Amino acid sequence: MDDTLSNFKVTDRQSFIKFLDLLRQDFLNNPDSWENKTLPDFLESLSSYAEDIQGYYDNMNQDVNADQPSWQTFADIFKGATIYE
Repeated sequence: MDDTLSNFKVTDRQSFIKFLDLLRQDFLNNPDSWENKTLPDFLESLSSYAEDIQGYYDNMNQDVNADQPSWQTFADIFKGATIYE
């Protein structure tokens, strides 16, 4: 995942759309950095990471409640799904 994508802040629907465009570009430019390269694998990982993301926030000492998601939470779930096993 390139720095532009990993540091991109999502604050609203429009920035989430831009994030998804960057995520797609990252897949096209850096497929070897993605653990889940097929749609079924990615969707499975997306589901699992959505379930486990509160643990990520807790481990990173981020004061985020995943049960009250923001656009950034959704972006974090998508980023996590690229590498989550």
